[in-house]
Amino acid sequence: MTSYGDDATVREILTGTGDTWAVVGLSTNTARAAYGVARVLQRYGKRIVPVHPKAETVLGEPGYASLAEIPFPIDVVDVFVNSSLAGEVADQAVAAGAKAVWFQLGVVDEAAYERTRAAGVSMVMDKCPAIEIPRLG
Repeated sequence: MTSYGDDATVREILTGTGDTWAVVGLSTNTARAAYGVARVLQRYGKRIVPVHPKAETVLGEPGYASLAEIPFPIDVVDVFVNSSLAGEVADQAVAAGAKAVWFQLGVVDEAAYERTRAAGVSMVMDKCPAIEIPRLG
């Protein structure tokens, strides 16, 4: 199986890229993986920014309907959408000036990975930050 994001890239995104994480697909549905992962990221000192068509406030943070609507710099875009939609989100993340893109477990788009890296943006795909971040200790 191909690895999209070596340990050094994972570590850099989690520790050195910045602490403002846009979580695309995050809603108030506590049963969804995005909610649990966002909570873990917060516990590790990350500022989460919910991005969802409903633009709901989640975990105390105001939400936005799209990445383009966020009025401040984003360090990492964490993508919890279907693989068929994820490439477009990666392109939006690059356009928004994000420093890194993270596709969650099961989210794979090789063409988007190549485009994002070619744009000079770090990327990890098919991994979960909530699993990776405790391993850094």
